[in-house]
Amino acid sequence: MASVPTGPEGRTAAWELLLPAASAPARSRGRALQAALREAVRAGRLTPGTRLPSSRDLAADLGVSRGLVTETYEQLTAEGYLRSGRGAGTWVGDAVRAARPRARDLAPRPGGDRADFVPGTPDLSLFPRAAWGAAQRSVLAQLPHEALGYPDPRGLPRLRTALAELLTRRRGVVADPERLVVVSGVAQATALLASVLHARGVRTAGVEDPGSPRHDDLYASAGVATVPLPLDEEGLALGPLHDSGVRAVVTTPAHQFPTGIAYSARRRAALLDWARSVDGLVLEDDYDGDFRYDRAPVGALQGLDPERVAYTGSVSKSLAPGLRLGWLLVPEWLADDVVERKRTTDLGHPALDQALFAHFVERGEYDRQLRLCQRAYRERRDVMVAALAEHFPGSRISGIAAGLHAIATLPGRYGPEERFLARVGRAGIAVRSLAEYGHRPDGEEEVAGKAVRLVLGYAHLTPGRIRAGVESMARAV
Repeated sequence: MASVPTGPEGRTAAWELLLPAASAPARSRGRALQAALREAVRAGRLTPGTRLPSSRDLAADLGVSRGLVTETYEQLTAEGYLRSGRGAGTWVGDAVRAARPRARDLAPRPGGDRADFVPGTPDLSLFPRAAWGAAQRSVLAQLPHEALGYPDPRGLPRLRTALAELLTRRRGVVADPERLVVVSGVAQATALLASVLHARGVRTAGVEDPGSPRHDDLYASAGVATVPLPLDEEGLALGPLHDSGVRAVVTTPAHQFPTGIAYSARRRAALLDWARSVDGLVLEDDYDGDFRYDRAPVGALQGLDPERVAYTGSVSKSLAPGLRLGWLLVPEWLADDVVERKRTTDLGHPALDQALFAHFVERGEYDRQLRLCQRAYRERRDVMVAALAEHFPGSRISGIAAGLHAIATLPGRYGPEERFLARVGRAGIAVRSLAEYGHRPDGEEEVAGKAVRLVLGYAHLTPGRIRAGVESMARAV
């Protein structure tokens, strides 16, 4: 068995790693010494079978009392980190097998590309740190103690009232605070609804094709299969919708993702007629409804029939997705089930975050943030359109002037699309094809044509980086 010598080598192994703990304040020195020795064993710096110095010697080396070392040895022996025998000294035990844990970061991060046009990310540098910090200080100073207990699973009444006013004013919804649920983003709103629908016997739900792939995963997690439904120039195609047999459908009518179209007034009315005829539900994902650049935003579909539309949105595009803060307006006939599912899922959204955002909304700071983002994103879209016209003559931008991405169709001479994507990828440019957002059955290949159709995100890029990125893309092909 290994032992710790009494010379310099022994000091390195046995006590130099404990010196910071020995220098801790007197009241916490014992706990610090135990933690340091425990971590040394866990990390393998003191291996099983290593003999430790006597309590007298270690106390002298560290400049602490012998009783403190004796107490440390006894505590770690009781926990299994050390072992001892009468007259045989103290040894590192062999029960510990845990290596030092390493926390991995699984969050999606930019891949270090020369240019990244992948859609969906806002400009996080626009986050209002000063105003947010001031709101946090104010809320902490004023928040009553009882507000830090378990909240109403729907959310703090103060925030639900502020959100109801905001959404009524900005998005034209019918917002009853009693039917508004604060959630950790659109993903949780979708998962809650999918779970409630499954409990009511729903086994299939329609999704837009092309559309966001996350809807498939969220519904699948609740045991609900998704049925892809094609679009035409006005929105969901009515024939396939009626033929599908579904009674629930997920839509993005204000700015369809990813095609960029807005549902026509006629199609919006027809979609609601369908929902009434099948006693069904439309989930309206209003992911970027505030950002319209050519006119005032079209009001939410939910305002036309609050009993047939569940409405959801979040601050992910306006503030930051990392805040995990959103809202869900539900029809009265679903409200109790959704609230109960929210309660059993997480006992409610964090109360401090809710109070902070309520303060932010009430003082007009959120409206100011929306105006700031709208100006920035409109400028960046204009720069993107101009750069494409300059470097890809004949390219066409489709969809409405809105949101955080644009659909660009490049002339056939730049295709076929597969070759185009391969070339720009080798040049370190991240782009997404519109075809990537289609719902194709497993094994079914999409026949690539000559035209190149791209979904280009621009909100997270400065105007200079947009111009340089488009120029680099043109050089690559």
